[in-house]
Amino acid sequence: MKFVSAAALLLVSPLVAAASIPSVFDPTQAPISAADENRKNPVKGDNPLEFCEPPSSHLLTIDSVDLSPNPPKAGETLTITASGVLHQSITDGAYVNVEVKWGLITLVKQTMNLCEQIENVDLKCPLEKGRMTMTKQVDLPKQIPPGRYSVLADAYTADHEKVTCLQAHDIKFNLPNF
Repeated sequence: MKFVSAAALLLVSPLVAAASIPSVFDPTQAPISAADENRKNPVKGDNPLEFCEPPSSHLLTIDSVDLSPNPPKAGETLTITASGVLHQSITDGAYVNVEVKWGLITLVKQTMNLCEQIENVDLKCPLEKGRMTMTKQVDLPKQIPPGRYSVLADAYTADHEKVTCLQAHDIKFNLPNF
């Protein structure tokens, strides 16, 4: 469950990232990049994120999100570096709809208080309008069940204005020692 929380927290912060791990059957462990042809609205940087829709009307413009190392590995520390511009202050009452799936199984589907969740990435509400940068280290647990994960985070202000909507599909974790 710690991985699910970590994945959800990474996506629900205003500057977020999600991990992409190689498949059990892919020993090359090639990183996912923004150039992947299946991604329709990729977030710039070395990450598997994409916007749910074109982000032109979002209150958060994400410049880039980078993961190090990419691909992340269970049991190791993942460093996330992100930058962007917030076009309006975010106050208490902001929320995020989060869905985390493991294959076809929905692990989490709930609405969370955005201001409570961003404290986990060392930010606090109110988030002031303007340029933001974030570097966060996350210790990934060793016991992440192998398989394919997908994560969706759709964030709104207290007045129901879209902050951002991010998703990551086909995040893969392999068995240890593979």
